[in-house]
Amino acid sequence: MNYNNRLVLSAQQTGSIVCLGLDPVIEAMPDPKGIEFFPGFVHELLTEMKQQNVLAGAFKPNQGFYLIHDRPLENKFAGSNALANTMKWIKKEFPQVPIILDFKRGDIATSSANYAKEGFECWGADAVTVAPYMGTDSVMPFAKYCGIKDEKGVYVLNRTSNPGAADLQDLETRFGHQEQRMYKAVARKIVDWAKENRSVGAVVGATSLLELSDLARFYSGKDIPLLIPGVGGQGGKAYEVAAALRDVGYNLGLARINSSSGVTHPWAKDKKPAPDDYIKVCVEELHKLNETIGYKAVA
Repeated sequence: MNYNNRLVLSAQQTGSIVCLGLDPVIEAMPDPKGIEFFPGFVHELLTEMKQQNVLAGAFKPNQGFYLIHDRPLENKFAGSNALANTMKWIKKEFPQVPIILDFKRGDIATSSANYAKEGFECWGADAVTVAPYMGTDSVMPFAKYCGIKDEKGVYVLNRTSNPGAADLQDLETRFGHQEQRMYKAVARKIVDWAKENRSVGAVVGATSLLELSDLARFYSGKDIPLLIPGVGGQGGKAYEVAAALRDVGYNLGLARINSSSGVTHPWAKDKKPAPDDYIKVCVEELHKLNETIGYKAVA
């Protein structure tokens, strides 16, 4: 089963197209003690999700939040161990749900091939995020893992949700005889890459609804999976994202709308400590997000 089909199937099985970001912000955690305790928090969260049958359609740990806790020159790898244990718990509790490793690599040739091997073979991720600035040489070593045999997915940064995205992504460029913005040129390349390497998808932020709608319309019917960050802490609204996708006829089963801090530590936005029933609060936030999106599996 290729990654695209797995996305659709996991959405049907979980009733969710939420991508749950699992980024350890230690100071926001209940009784913060250190990164080595984060996998235990994840295990509590996953257990409560199963008990309440409140599920997510994907999980996305951001590697940088973990590896910052490593001290390789001191032979200390607490962050790497925490990421490994977090991914092990996900695979144990929700083996049918994809893990997207967010590490935004973007090198060329052998270097890119090594990064692809790191994400897919060393870490065992189902999909990874990739930066396209150096073009085909960056993306192809990752895309080679996509298809019927390897069952992996690649999300190429397309129109991101950060304020500085406009610096480059909105620049006017020429594609053939047509003037268009850089992110649209990238979208065309994503479609080209996906023609021969199925399960190449796009990262499109939730904070720019006009661009999101435009790109979702362009990708609709082309079997391009979308990873949509920016909901919650960055200001994007999940119901607006879902409505935009529906309005252009995009297959919701291929979309994953990401939320991290809004689910894993919602109390932090008000600068409050974690409540005693913090795990139930987290699952309630996930339930609200699923309800807001209103995904209904199509038989």
